[in-house]
Amino acid sequence: MRAKLSTFDLVFIDREIFDNESTEMEERFREACGKMVIDIDDAVFLRYPEKFDHLMKMADLVVCGNRFLMERVHPLNSQLLHIPTCVDMEDYRQRRPKPVSDLPVVGWMGTTGNLKYLEVPANALRAVAAKIPYELRVVVPDISPLAETNLAGVNLVHQRWDPAGEVQQLQQMDIGLMPLFANQEWDIYKCGLKLIQYLAVGVPAIAAPVGVNSEIMESQQNGLTAETTDEWEAALTKLLSNQSMRNEMGLRGRQTVQAKYSIGANYPVLRDRLIELVETH
Repeated sequence: MRAKLSTFDLVFIDREIFDNESTEMEERFREACGKMVIDIDDAVFLRYPEKFDHLMKMADLVVCGNRFLMERVHPLNSQLLHIPTCVDMEDYRQRRPKPVSDLPVVGWMGTTGNLKYLEVPANALRAVAAKIPYELRVVVPDISPLAETNLAGVNLVHQRWDPAGEVQQLQQMDIGLMPLFANQEWDIYKCGLKLIQYLAVGVPAIAAPVGVNSEIMESQQNGLTAETTDEWEAALTKLLSNQSMRNEMGLRGRQTVQAKYSIGANYPVLRDRLIELVETH
């Protein structure tokens, strides 16, 4: 009701208003605004395909988090803008190098529901633990689902995720992990937030070469990609055995985020496009 009584130059919707099949609220805002923009950063079309198609056709502009999403949306709406997932570099300060004598920390940060991804490198983590001392630090609200993953022999430490101290938790890592499943469509369309967060604080990553991950990794200049168990084991061994390589890759990773995945780099692009859209009649 308030939307109908107001006049908006532009309404910006993040994915959708309600997580269900309904498009009623989006249609109400469409009637009340001059321009409608919808932002997508995941494969939301897999949940309610008909709703997704309708919303994409309804929008004056669709902001996509990666090129894979843009390719999916283009047949429905050619008015697209690529704005990747971004972080504020003022918040993500460069981590301080640790003494060589410190036990290296291999870290994974994520939601409890995404602990399943650690099944991907589990065999490699066990194999490396048998020859190189390291700590596997899992930063997550609830670690209990990980009991289903075989990490026998791995020095596993659970650190409860702290939204206020998230950056500090990332800075304590020496290597960040972002495994994904190669054959799952949802993963192909992910926007790589955790990978970007690792790199933003200067932590080199090992990531599955799925979707946008390969682009973020820049030909393995700021970390390593791994798909098979052998590749995960080789990548872990390489980075755990070479602190100078970790530091160099971490610095390059931070430069990558500053140039391509920071708010400072992308806000002007979004701002100018929205202003242009509003001024277009």
